[in-house]
Amino acid sequence: MNQTLPTRDGLAEAAHRFEELEPSAVLEWAQSTYAPRLALACSFGGPSGMVILDMLAKGHAVDGVDASSSTRAGNTTKSRVTVYYLETDLLFPETHELIGRVEQRYGIRPVAVKPELTVPQQAEKHGAELWKRDPDACCGMRKVEPQRAFLANFDAWITGLRRTQSSTRRVTPLVEWDEKFGLAKINPLARWDDKQLWAYITQHDVPYNVLNDRGYPSVGCIPCTRNIAAGEDARAGRWEGFNKTECGLHA
Repeated sequence: MNQTLPTRDGLAEAAHRFEELEPSAVLEWAQSTYAPRLALACSFGGPSGMVILDMLAKGHAVDGVDASSSTRAGNTTKSRVTVYYLETDLLFPETHELIGRVEQRYGIRPVAVKPELTVPQQAEKHGAELWKRDPDACCGMRKVEPQRAFLANFDAWITGLRRTQSSTRRVTPLVEWDEKFGLAKINPLARWDDKQLWAYITQHDVPYNVLNDRGYPSVGCIPCTRNIAAGEDARAGRWEGFNKTECGLHA
């Protein structure tokens, strides 16, 4: 790993340079700059994270840890990227099924980053089905804070954000400084559209969540996700009834 990490201004300059580069080139730069203190956030719900995981795996650059091991960055080898997901205990069975397929396909065990409270403990402390009353608070406890604690051990994280996913993501840079979590944020697929994404999946036989074929382009927690109708925004099926399209990880 390069001990001199890019500054905020350096990341902005890199984002401009990377506009004409392929995602694989952005990932190579991220590995040479940040690994092994580099993590890939893979929800196992949307297809973007699966494409990035496949790209990294082709270079044998992904790693996970055994469930009995520590989830800290020290478990990775030099140049490797730690793959993790936010285990809210409210994920779809289809999401867990995909995680199992990924373990078999790529020979890794993604890190399950869990919240402090179980769902019953949260209900006891904050009332049942908090997501129906205050989804921001629920996402904060079950996603944002666990991720904050986990990423404290890394210098950069990789996301599957794409500009075409929603109006809130239209200006997503290829790389940026993440003020919320205090590290660099790499968005290698920011320029890709759905056609490019699915062409890669088809060409490379990348595993993906079967719910994506059932009208769920964005898959999160069971109570906060529905399938969408033709013509709806890809994230319209999240947090129905609330003026909310992000869980708080990216906005």
